[in-house]
Amino acid sequence: MSLYQLPKFEFPRLAKPIFRPFWKNKVFWLILLIIFLSSLFGFLAGTISGSFLYFKIRGELLKLNISLPEQVYLPQTSQEEAIIKVVKEASPAVVSIVVTKDVPKLELYYENPFEEFFGGPLFEFKIPQYRQKGTEKQEIGGGTGFIVSQEGMVLTNAHVVSDEKADYTILTNDGKKYPASVLARDATRDLAVMKIEEKPDSKSFPTLELGDSDKLQIGQTVIAIGNALGEFRNTVSVGVISGLGRRVTASGGGTVETLEDVIQTDAAINRGNSGGPLFNLKGEVIGVNFAMAEAAENIGFAIPINKAKKDIEQVEKFGKISYPYLGIWYLVLNEEIQKEKNLPTNEGAWITRWTKDESGNWQIQDKPAVIPGTVAQIAGLKENDIILEFNQEKITPENSLAKIIMKYSPGDKVVLKVLREGKEFSVEIILGERSE
Repeated sequence: MSLYQLPKFEFPRLAKPIFRPFWKNKVFWLILLIIFLSSLFGFLAGTISGSFLYFKIRGELLKLNISLPEQVYLPQTSQEEAIIKVVKEASPAVVSIVVTKDVPKLELYYENPFEEFFGGPLFEFKIPQYRQKGTEKQEIGGGTGFIVSQEGMVLTNAHVVSDEKADYTILTNDGKKYPASVLARDATRDLAVMKIEEKPDSKSFPTLELGDSDKLQIGQTVIAIGNALGEFRNTVSVGVISGLGRRVTASGGGTVETLEDVIQTDAAINRGNSGGPLFNLKGEVIGVNFAMAEAAENIGFAIPINKAKKDIEQVEKFGKISYPYLGIWYLVLNEEIQKEKNLPTNEGAWITRWTKDESGNWQIQDKPAVIPGTVAQIAGLKENDIILEFNQEKITPENSLAKIIMKYSPGDKVVLKVLREGKEFSVEIILGERSE
C-alpha cells in the first residue's frame, strides 16, 4: 500500500422508506372524496328543506292575509329619512298635466306645374305638395301640478294651461288618466286652478298640505317634485332656499311676465317641472315651481304658496280669481327717477303718464294717469300725486305698490298717504275689482 493511498471506504446502504407520500395514498383521496360529497349533499338538503319550509310558511300566512316583512332601506341621517318620507307620502298627489290640441292633418301629394301648359310624358316633372285633410289630436305641451282638495282641485302654473282651445289631461302617479278643465287663471301670479272632471276609484283624491311661505329662511332644505322634461314623472331634486323676495322676468310660449317676491332655490327645476310643488322637510308645500335661470346653473324660482292660497280660496267661494284694483298708471320711484324728473322724494308710487321704452328713453303714454270711473278717480287722486304709504306700509323699490296691494282683496278698505305739491294728506279708498 502506497504511502498516500487510503483504504477504500464504502458508505452503508440506506433502507427503503417505510411510508409513501400522502398524495400517492389512495386512502387519503377516498376520505377527501367522502368529506366533499357529504358536505355537498348536506348543503343541497339544507337548501331544499329550507326553501320548502319558507314557501310552506309563506303560503299559510298568505291564507291568513299576513305578509312577511320586506327588507327596507335604512336612512343614514335624519335629513335623509325626512326626504324619503316626504317623497313617499307626497308623490300620489303630484300629477302630470298633458296638453293636447286639434292640429291640421297634412297629406302629401305630387303636382306637375307644367301639365296644363304642355301635358304629355315629356314633362313628367312633379313637386311635393301638402294639403290639409282634417285634424288630429296631438300632444303640444305639458307640465306638473298637485292636488289641493279631495274633490280633485289641482294647482299649477298659468303658463302651463294658457291655451284656452287646448284639452287637458291629468296623469296621476299610478298611471291613471283623468280629463280636466281650467277653472281660473291668475296671469299676475302665474297660477292656475284646475278641476279633475272624473271621480277616482276611491272616495277622494290624495291631497298635499300647504305650509306658510312667510316663515321661510335662506339655507332651509327644500324638495322639488315634478314631471322633468315632460317625460320623467315625479322626478325628485333636493336643494336649499338660496334667496327670498326675488324679482324675476320670465319668458316662454310667446309671453313675458314679471313676478315679484318669489323664492330662489338651487333644487333643480327642469323643463316640465313648472307647476310642481316645492316642499319643506315637514312635507308641506311652500312654493309652486315656475322657472329656471338658463344662464346659470341650478337657480330656479318658485311662487310662495301663500300667494296661491288666496287664489284657491277665491275659486272655491266665487268660481273665479279677482284682483284688488286702484285704477292708476304709476312708476315706483328711486334715486335715478327722482333726479331725472326733479321730484321731491325717491320713494313712493308716482302717478304719471311718463314711461321708459326698452332703450331707456322717456315717453308719454296717450292715456290718462288716473283711469276714469275707477276708485282712484272717485277718491280724488290726480296725476303727479305720489303715494307714499299704502295702509301704513311704505312704498319703496324693494316693496313696490304691486307687491303690497296683492296682499289685499277687492272690497278691502285701505288708507293711502299721498304727497301733492309738497303737502301730505291721507285718503281712504275701498279697493275695486279686476277680474282675471
